[in-house]
Order: sequence, then C-alpha cells, then structure tokens
Amino acid sequence: MELRHLRYFIAVAEELHFSKAAERLHIAQPPLSQQIQQLEAELGVKLFHRKTKRQIQLTEAGQVFLQEAYQLLVQLETAVTLTQRIGRGQTGQLRIGFTSLVIYDLLPLILRQFREQFLEVELVLLELTTSQQEQALKDSRIHVGFAHPPLEDDTLSYKCIHRQTLVVALSSTHPLAQQEDICVRSLFSEPLIMFPRYLAPGLYDRIMSIFQQENFKPNITQEAIQMQTIIGLVSAGMGVAITPSSLQNLQRSGVVYRPLLAEVPVIETAVIWQENSLIPVVENFLEFTQKFILVK
Repeated sequence: MELRHLRYFIAVAEELHFSKAAERLHIAQPPLSQQIQQLEAELGVKLFHRKTKRQIQLTEAGQVFLQEAYQLLVQLETAVTLTQRIGRGQTGQLRIGFTSLVIYDLLPLILRQFREQFLEVELVLLELTTSQQEQALKDSRIHVGFAHPPLEDDTLSYKCIHRQTLVVALSSTHPLAQQEDICVRSLFSEPLIMFPRYLAPGLYDRIMSIFQQENFKPNITQEAIQMQTIIGLVSAGMGVAITPSSLQNLQRSGVVYRPLLAEVPVIETAVIWQENSLIPVVENFLEFTQKFILVK
C-alpha cells in the first residue's frame, strides 16, 4: 500500500463518484478505478458498493477505513512538519552550559530574545565551570556553552562576544570605599576573598597577575564558590574581592565597586561549541548570538 492509495481512496469516498474524484485528482478515471481495485485486493475487503456504473457507496469497512485514513494523513502531515522544523532548527532541545559569571552579563538578554523568536525550542541550562563545559561538550551533555577563554581543549570552537575588566568590591564602610579608584599596593594587607583556583583557573590567574605585577602575594583569608557568596561576604565586612565588572549588576546593599589603578587584564566571555557535532538548532543559536557580539 502506498500513500497515493490513501489519497485516491479519500477522494473517491468524499465524492462518491469516480469521474468527479478523478477530475479532482487530475488523473484519468480508469487508472483511478484500477488503483482502488488494487487497494481492495490488498486489504481483502470491499470498500465500496457499486450500485450503478456511476453511483457508489461506502461499505461498513470502507467507512472505518476512511476515518483511519484521515488520521494517518494527519499523523503524516504532523510528522513531516515536525521533521522539517527540526531540520530547520525551529524546534527541539538546546542544552546550554554557562558559568555563574555570565548570568550577570549578556546571557539573560540572549536567552530571553532567543525564546521569543524560537518558541518551540526547549532550553536546558546547566551551570558549569569553563573546564566542565569543555568536557560536557565532548561528552555531548551540552550543545553550546558560555565560558571564559583560554580553553584547554584546542579542538573546540569559540567566539568571543564580550570583554570586561576587573574591579575591587569593598564594603561601603571600608576606608578605601571613599576613593574613586584603588591602588593595588593599598590592598597589600587587606583580607582577600577569592574562589578556589580549580573552579576557574584562567580567571583566578588573571586576578593573581595584578598582585604579581606589584611583587606581592595577596592575603587570601576566605574562599567561596559562588560569586554572590563572595559579594555577600564583602558586604559583611569579611574582606575585599577582585571581581569582573559585570558583578556590579548584582547591586548588593552595603557593597561598592571601584576601578583599579593598574594594568588590569581583560576577562573574555565566549560562546563555545563542538564544530563536528553541530545540529540545526545549535547553528541557529550561534547565528542568533552574533548580534550580541560587543567586541571585534
């Protein structure tokens, strides 16, 4: 049985007239009659009562088959439409990795606008460090990530979309908070709140390079995993922190941010992906992120 048999049968069943059905299908009447006979032979039942040469009527089996044929065509059309939409990247699931840092940056805007344009794409978000995202891409646990170069895996592709500098986060009651900018040497004896190096080696080393330029080792007295925890500890007067400037969007009460009087390294945010495993929905997402690139 072929798809044309169903379409021919439905046309005859709706018209109850072979000539009219043939005209509707833009085929000659004799071949149409032959196709219906082939269908009946394959099914082993009569689908039509032929009262006269011109007048026909559906048998009971024909009535049942007509309803099932309608459903089959609807299911087929649904399958075709869904397949085409998946092929065009307009539906499906997109798994995105991101570091805690980018949630204060462009990521919320990108996700909101992407969802507005691609309503049928299911977004699954996983908070992962840069190195965890690299492994997740190789394991196909995520399709794309937002991370901070340099990457350890040079087989991955990435595109830098944003750059930011580093600032000092201080309690609003801290004496240095009265200054417009902060000299690195003034942080010599200050208790520094940092995250463990294994979470973000690249960012950690960039922060440490500020102190290396001044030839002194910072006084790290407290470690915290989450950036918002670090800012909370700053607010509590537990110390100061060197953070990417996007953390200023956190707007924690009792915390002020000041620029550094130093040659401050740049922190990059990049979209990363596995080039040899792209699917249409990822290609659409990568193309979509291009309009948010703030660096050349």
